[in-house]
Amino acid sequence: MNQETQQVEGTARNFTMLLSSTPRGARLARLLAVDVLRGWGIPDEAASHVVAELAANAATHGRLPGRSFRLSLHVIGDTLRIEVTDTRGDRLPEPQAPDAAGESGRGLLLVEALADRWGVIEARFPHKIVWAELITPPEPAFPRCGGVDG
Repeated sequence: MNQETQQVEGTARNFTMLLSSTPRGARLARLLAVDVLRGWGIPDEAASHVVAELAANAATHGRLPGRSFRLSLHVIGDTLRIEVTDTRGDRLPEPQAPDAAGESGRGLLLVEALADRWGVIEARFPHKIVWAELITPPEPAFPRCGGVDG
């Protein structure tokens, strides 16, 4: 596991890690993302689902024997960008209408529903980057009502 974390001026944050292209690596990607985002004070529920789906796709469809996938988290201002890079640039993801009785095929539909935007970058062959962005609403500038001691 290679890990890189960086914080610049308190507004931009980055986390990058190589993970094995296995179900275990995909599960670890989700757990690491939750831990990092909580440490940064960023809501992690929607992001954890997006990371889980993109990492599972990388481990399942983007897998080449002996090759890892890369999870990257970038926060600039109020935008969280999740990137998963794998080594199957020849297989680009596309949302599909899932079979009602099927157990798979809904991952990108979930990403599409949870992310504010997402896409694919055909990186330097043989890589591709599947990314999703989630915009975090700013915290209210006033205190919440209720429970005020006085």
